[in-house]
Amino acid sequence: MGTATDAGHYATTNPYTGERVREYDTLDGEQIDRAVQAAHEAFGRWRRRPIGERAAIVGRAGELLAERRDRFAALVTLEMGKLTDGAGEETDLSARILRYYGDAGPAFAAPRAIATDAGDAVVLSEPLGALLGIEPWNYPLYQVVRFAAPNLVAGNTILLKHAGNCPQNALALEELFRDAGVPEGVYTNLFVATSDVEQVIESPLVQGVALTGSERAGAAVAEIAGRHLKKAVLELGGSDPFIVLDGVRLQRTVEAAVRGRLENMGQSCVASKRFIVLPEVHDDFVAGMRDRFAALRPGDPADPATTLGPLSSEQAAHALMEQVDDAVDKGATVVVGGGRPELPGAFVEATILTGVTPDMRAYREELFGPVAVVHRVADDEAAIALANDSPYGLGGSVFAEDPDRARRVADGLDSGMVWINHPTGSRPELPFGGIKRSGYGRELSDLGMRELINHKLVCAVTPDAPLGGFGG
Repeated sequence: MGTATDAGHYATTNPYTGERVREYDTLDGEQIDRAVQAAHEAFGRWRRRPIGERAAIVGRAGELLAERRDRFAALVTLEMGKLTDGAGEETDLSARILRYYGDAGPAFAAPRAIATDAGDAVVLSEPLGALLGIEPWNYPLYQVVRFAAPNLVAGNTILLKHAGNCPQNALALEELFRDAGVPEGVYTNLFVATSDVEQVIESPLVQGVALTGSERAGAAVAEIAGRHLKKAVLELGGSDPFIVLDGVRLQRTVEAAVRGRLENMGQSCVASKRFIVLPEVHDDFVAGMRDRFAALRPGDPADPATTLGPLSSEQAAHALMEQVDDAVDKGATVVVGGGRPELPGAFVEATILTGVTPDMRAYREELFGPVAVVHRVADDEAAIALANDSPYGLGGSVFAEDPDRARRVADGLDSGMVWINHPTGSRPELPFGGIKRSGYGRELSDLGMRELINHKLVCAVTPDAPLGGFGG
């Protein structure tokens, strides 16, 4: 749900130096109500704008984001410690999402005819109204854009609560949309404390909520939304399996594993976290990952030579080490890493654990950082069973030379997304979301634009048709 700072402020704290750079006050209850009212009033005007105009404005935001790439990437690195290459890639992806909905969005909202003998039936895609988005710190641009872009094109208005440690990213995004031509009240940044989120959701002027965040935050928001009969879209935690069925292209598979685990320093819901490997390739796979992890260079995330950045906060680093220590105390083996570098900042060594058993926290909990758990399994069926032995079901990967074998394993996984021969990824045209305790609903693709709208049926029956017989 995002973390407000201890004094009720939003604050930029450099996770590499620990320096608090800048603070921002949160809104009080009266200010929140005014922002919600403004978003509701703006909705009446925004929904009447032709969808082509709305889409053009969103597409223009994508062009502006591409032009301001360096500025936005630097803010991402400053506020959450992302390596410079990763910050640039996140900015590029966010710009592509905006342009994607600017181009494809109108077609997604086109009326859809339904064949029926009741008459001429059509489903219209109509906006709901003001929506609340609650977005996390780990992808401070991408998470916001994938929620805002389709909903702005659809005609909804956006109230955006960003994470407490990303205020400068939040303000820069609000400025971006304003400069692209989004009218006042249509996209509004809210610096609100977590305790005030309920005030926004319960307002009769707010029609839905989307959250990307922790399982606990998702449960809290879903409970509030359910109580007030508001639709929610939740993208929560994950413990994605990465299944290795053979060693035919072992070097590429190891490279994919390292990238999948260390994307954003492992601070990603869809990072590969559980590596499930068949016996004939297990030892070589672990050795390859070990060598790559051991060669990482910790340091300033703004330095292009750095290959291991800090976590987002000291609190995050401490929580991850508690999970590692629990596993080690109960008998897990540390192949590499297992501690913290002797550096200032929120660093954790890139770590590989083997021998992790169900009594250890690392077996079922999400490891949000550069820690990999490797399991040896007997065969394909055992790999599927272990992969599904998780409360989560967000993404997953299967690596195999034989496409039919890989597809059989992929089909057996309880997951919202499976990628074959590639770590779980994200593209504008592909739906993103999970099952089980990883949440519900989808973002991106056409599905992301159809979550928080009214699918309104209009059925025209001829005036001389007999009445009744249609049920109810």
